[in-house]
Amino acid sequence: MTTTTAPARTAALELRGLTRSYGQVRALDGLDLEIRPGEIVALLGPNGAGKTTAMEMMVGLATPDAGAVRVLGTDPVTATRTGLIGTMLQAGALLPDQRVRTMLRLLHSLQAHPMPMDDVVAQADIADLMARRIGALSGGQAQRVRFAIALLGDPQVLLLDEPTVGMDIGARRAFWGRMREVAASGRTIVFATHHLEEAEREAGRVIVMDRGRIVADGTGPEIAAVVAGRVLTLRGAPPAQVAALPGVERAEVDETDARRVRAVCTDSDAALAALFTGPLAADVHDVLVTAPGLEEAFLRITDHDEETDR
Repeated sequence: MTTTTAPARTAALELRGLTRSYGQVRALDGLDLEIRPGEIVALLGPNGAGKTTAMEMMVGLATPDAGAVRVLGTDPVTATRTGLIGTMLQAGALLPDQRVRTMLRLLHSLQAHPMPMDDVVAQADIADLMARRIGALSGGQAQRVRFAIALLGDPQVLLLDEPTVGMDIGARRAFWGRMREVAASGRTIVFATHHLEEAEREAGRVIVMDRGRIVADGTGPEIAAVVAGRVLTLRGAPPAQVAALPGVERAEVDETDARRVRAVCTDSDAALAALFTGPLAADVHDVLVTAPGLEEAFLRITDHDEETDR
């Protein structure tokens, strides 16, 4: 009996051995990465990790000193020209004197296989912005227009650089609601973000870059598992006082709720005992102890001082 093996699917993005230096600075150091069709991937890393350089190479805006990039089996320039990949760059230039409708119509006419304009407007949720001049848009509104531009060519791969920068919490939640609808159509989505809770919540796969290399690759929980200890969140005490408790490694205002303090603990039992028997006991409330998340893992993985100490 003869059996046949189904052919392997072409990778949505394939980066092999990428290196790139700017003078004495090595932005990419032998970067290898493969992203499969239909994945939603968060690309994380501290400033200077190489994320922007890698993303520019995915769309042909930069070329490597060595290595190769393929987008759905073709080169990045061809993929961009034919609309296989769409890009939303944080600093993507817009035309401030033009109305949103005018600019989108112009760019729509240049696409090889354009998405219907009504679909672009609906998916980017910009119907209320079409008559506005671009120079009058807020930062979050401009990001929505940049997202619409990324959709114009009906791409199979979407590359988003800090897509929710300039958006308030409500706008960010609405954006990701629309993004989930876009992802449900089977598109591959790669996004870089500094909002780690977005990566943890929205991405099925998280890739952490540092010093031009991949230092972690997995689901959010898989990456978070590298960190021991517990996370203590509470209200009613300032971060400095919480940080002074025994067993607390560091404490800061919670990014998602400014009324809460988030403390990473090496010994949560000691911290809780001191919290409830000391001078803060009368004021603190809404105390919650959880396992560490992606934020703690990210800080640990990219902590160069700690790496040197080992």
